Amino acid sequence: MKLQSFFLIAVFLAFTAYTTVVVVEFGYTGFIDLAMTGGWALQIFIDLCIALTAFIVWMLGDAKARGIAGWPYAIAILTTGSVGALAYLVHRSFRSETATAGSPAHA
Repeated sequence: MKLQSFFLIAVFLAFTAYTTVVVVEFGYTGFIDLAMTGGWALQIFIDLCIALTAFIVWMLGDAKARGIAGWPYAIAILTTGSVGALAYLVHRSFRSETATAGSPAHA
């Protein structure tokens, strides 16, 4: 396993665990109350929405080029935010490793 894949898995697992704890403690829509306080909270929420939308647009093209179904990850991103984006990056990294391992240069 490449260092990049290991790092992505570690971040994915740690962030998913933290997200789960926050959802259990504050509820699935708790972020809306925070965003509505305005100021930096709203700015961070809007920034996250922009970044995740840009990621989805990029991911759908990348997934198509790699033969990965992108729509499950798009739904995951819309429902779990960065957890879905990290899941795609983990899948993509393993897909790349498999393709590299099977190439003639590595045979």
